[in-house]
Amino acid sequence: MRIIWSPRAVERAFEAATFIAGDKPGAAHAWLDGLFEAIDRLQQFPESGRVVREIGLPEFREVIYRRAYRVVYRIETARVVILTVRNCAELLNQDEIRRRG
Repeated sequence: MRIIWSPRAVERAFEAATFIAGDKPGAAHAWLDGLFEAIDRLQQFPESGRVVREIGLPEFREVIYRRAYRVVYRIETARVVILTVRNCAELLNQDEIRRRG
């Protein structure tokens, strides 16, 4: 499986890292490295994440990273598409994960 990051997911991940960097720049780099490492595991185990409860469809899954961030992704035929990265305290905006076009 290939991992594809949507522009929105990249933006959200870097927003979170920027927030973390406000207090601890080194921690932000470590956080991003760990995030990408956690997502890389989906290449071999795409169904390892749980089904997104707000959607309830098996192709929409999420990985909880460091007990604070939801990484929402969609499983497709030959790839995993990372749709968004959200703080667990935030509500999931389903517009962020709907397929475009």
